[in-house]
Amino acid sequence: MNTEQTIMRPMITDDIFLSELLNRPVLDRRGNEIGKIKDLNVIPGETFPVVEGLYLQSPKGLFYIPIPDVSVLNKRYISLQSDISTYRPVQYRQGETLVGKQIMDKQVVDVNGVKVVRVNDVHLGWVNNQFGLIAIDVGFGGLLRRMGFGRVKKGTLISWQYLKPLEAGLDRLTLTVTRTALDQMHPFDIAEILSQISIQERSTLLDALDKETAGDVISELDEETQVNIIKQMEPEKAADVLEAMNPDEAADILGEMPDRQAKEILDLMEEEDAADVQELLEHDEDTAGGLMTTDYLSLSPDATMEDAIREIRLLAPDIEMIYYLYVLDTEDRLEGVLSLKDLLMASPYEKLADIMTANPKKVLVDADKKEVAELVSKYNLIAVPVVDEENHLLGIITVDDIVDILLPTPLRKKR
Repeated sequence: MNTEQTIMRPMITDDIFLSELLNRPVLDRRGNEIGKIKDLNVIPGETFPVVEGLYLQSPKGLFYIPIPDVSVLNKRYISLQSDISTYRPVQYRQGETLVGKQIMDKQVVDVNGVKVVRVNDVHLGWVNNQFGLIAIDVGFGGLLRRMGFGRVKKGTLISWQYLKPLEAGLDRLTLTVTRTALDQMHPFDIAEILSQISIQERSTLLDALDKETAGDVISELDEETQVNIIKQMEPEKAADVLEAMNPDEAADILGEMPDRQAKEILDLMEEEDAADVQELLEHDEDTAGGLMTTDYLSLSPDATMEDAIREIRLLAPDIEMIYYLYVLDTEDRLEGVLSLKDLLMASPYEKLADIMTANPKKVLVDADKKEVAELVSKYNLIAVPVVDEENHLLGIITVDDIVDILLPTPLRKKR
């Protein structure tokens, strides 16, 4: 084996790209052209995929040539140690990995750059006496090389050690991403990646996230993409993710899904979360009830500022909007509102009834969304409470949902 490697290695180039091999003429041992390289196949190696052989397309059919049968392989020509008569026509083998077919032009998730890159070329070479796939070229130089623009410098190479297959074979790849790296990324950045890759790849990436982060990421996507992702999830996983989202967003997603599938997911959610979402589903999406969320902070008029601060610390992690605190009577009727600034300026034992703003601006549950937007814009509100005819507080509409109303459709969820 060592003798073979000593003979072979000088005859096979140490630095070549797949684009420089594909469709190159192949010569037999007498120097006669017998066909052209169609593709290379690789097998797993210790550190990178090792080239096992090449497929040769000739007028007589497709032939497979093991790498030990290749005597010369470089950018100028490829020759074999034997004649074509030594081999029999074959077909591609099921389950094997073909570099040209399964890696070239495929998308790779570049998490550090928060984008999706395309494999424009594949860099081949020798490492530890094995000839194999050592890097991918995702740069413009790789694209020029494939287009035949003479000698092109190496493009943007990503070493194979930083790549990870997403499934059996190598036709779906991602850069190696640790859980820590994902946790440090902003949900919007992860959402940008999700919006550029296939549904199958989205599932793989989302599986690496905890349900809270997955919920935050999905919240950053447009509604159509949100629905498509939740539809593709296992019902139990979908229920976990929707529980971590704001009830109004979860309701929007389920409202766009088939009734049977939506009900199955609702039945798997925690009872309290499911009840909040179900309540929101009963309202028209173009009304205040359809826009509101049932996550808000509320206390009684007799509570003190100290009580309020204690409640905020306890519930804030689970509440989207904590800028306002709503004051309700024993029947959950809205009496007043106060901001965090109001609380901080009050003495610890002052009652909320003494520092709240009574009769705050509000909208009825069936108010049109344009009416809501006008109210928020006119009074510069961060959120607006939603009440029924008896003034019971049903939910609040936050400013980010108002922005979604005001923005043109193509810009929604891209702000």
